[in-house]
Amino acid sequence: MAIDEEHVRPDGVDDLTVEALGNISEALEAVEVARGHLYAFHRMSGTADLTLGKGVAQLREAGHTELADRIETELVGRNVLHGRWTFQIVEEYDDGYYADFRRLEQAGRDELVDGRRHLYEAEMKEDRRTHGRPGHEREPGARD
Repeated sequence: MAIDEEHVRPDGVDDLTVEALGNISEALEAVEVARGHLYAFHRMSGTADLTLGKGVAQLREAGHTELADRIETELVGRNVLHGRWTFQIVEEYDDGYYADFRRLEQAGRDELVDGRRHLYEAEMKEDRRTHGRPGHEREPGARD
């Protein structure tokens, strides 16, 4: 029995094309993970700056005003890269590389396999699963 229609390769599409699109999709997944790490970097850097500000205020309150002033002047609110806070890095990544990657991955699927996703994985699942065995169904609700 075939897998759901959304995950069946269109007629005339060869193995190499499905494999190529699978690799491009896998690359996009890596980019998604990298983007998540970039957002984590953004969050952690912001948290660090706010916590640093609290520490500076506490130094000042404890009478260490010279050191507090130096840290506040040199580090609190400082750019993490030349001219940029992390939100600017995230925005540039999202609007440039990330947007282009997603657009071109989608274009490849649209042009070659009618926009279908995960064909390589769907075919791998069909090949690897034990047909008729619980926990190996082709899709939710199927009994094959």
